[in-house]
Amino acid sequence: MKLVSWNVNSLNVRLPQVLDFLRDNQPDVLCLQELKLETAKFPLAQIQEAGYQAVFEGQKTYNGVAIISKTAATDVTFGIPNYVDEQKRVIAGTINGVRIICVYIPNGQDVESDKYQYKLGWLTALQPYMCEQLAAHAYVALLGDYNIAPADADVHDPAAWEGKVLCTAAERAAFQALEAMGLRDSFRLFPQADRSFSWWDYRMMGFKRNIGLRIDHILLSPALAAKCGTASIDKAPRKLDRPSDHAPVIAEITL
Repeated sequence: MKLVSWNVNSLNVRLPQVLDFLRDNQPDVLCLQELKLETAKFPLAQIQEAGYQAVFEGQKTYNGVAIISKTAATDVTFGIPNYVDEQKRVIAGTINGVRIICVYIPNGQDVESDKYQYKLGWLTALQPYMCEQLAAHAYVALLGDYNIAPADADVHDPAAWEGKVLCTAAERAAFQALEAMGLRDSFRLFPQADRSFSWWDYRMMGFKRNIGLRIDHILLSPALAAKCGTASIDKAPRKLDRPSDHAPVIAEITL
């Protein structure tokens, strides 16, 4: 079972790339973030023509999440229960016995901004939700753009990013709280090359110079992590014309 997460940074712009990715890579599950389109404008017909099903929730200009899968998702839910949030950032469904949770965690913008406090509150709300999901399902995968670089190894220049949004102690503590529940970072289950990143700024030739961060993750419940054979970052889509600033991250599971 191939699981993929990809912040496409506008599905309107990146739809041809997504369709090509589905054709060439045949993922069983592709979680998308930052659709940047309203729910009614989701390109469901094109996804179905590619041989896939989809559940999704969007909003104009910002946010939006989707789960695209070969097998239709069941028990689909939206948002974090008991947490009021107008931003469309969470969608979950069960596919082939695996509880798939797709998240677009807030960026936070700057540690002095209200958006950073919103991010910390959002992450706090995520924790009991994930506890409930782990209690209810043996196989859980939490995929998405976390907007958190968990460790200095996930940052091109740790000194320059120290104390800045995406790398603050509070954000990393929230990531560690998920790991404390038993969730495993699939990428770190295996030896990886140094300076492995999933996001590069469009500016200053960030991708060409590999000035990036690893902020896109697939976390797996213990039973699912035990069945994970490989985890990787696919940099090929980042090399295309008009790419997303994120690359897809992949975990392959043998069920």
